[in-house]
Amino acid sequence: MGFARACALADIREDEALGVTIEGQDVAVARHGDEVFAVEDLCSHAAVALSEGEVDDCTIECWLHGSRFDLRTGKPTSFPATEAVATFPVDVRGDDVYVDIQSTLNGVVPA
Repeated sequence: MGFARACALADIREDEALGVTIEGQDVAVARHGDEVFAVEDLCSHAAVALSEGEVDDCTIECWLHGSRFDLRTGKPTSFPATEAVATFPVDVRGDDVYVDIQSTLNGVVPA
């Protein structure tokens, strides 16, 4: 299906994440500076929403056990997580954010 609208750009605060559902897939959309990222909204360690965690310097932290994931690659940058989360292509069109959940940037298949 390609890109689908996830949210308005204004809905995502600087260095925060917003949980959205696109065609049944939970996605955390995060903003750091002028960059917008989309990752699977499910920690690979504890299966809780990453969108409820903190965003800092292109990483998102799982609120439950503190695992951090690189928003660009989905790879964990701290324990206890050892598995990457899926990352999705993002396209900002004017004031709207679009995400392609049919493709992953890192080859990880969402849970």
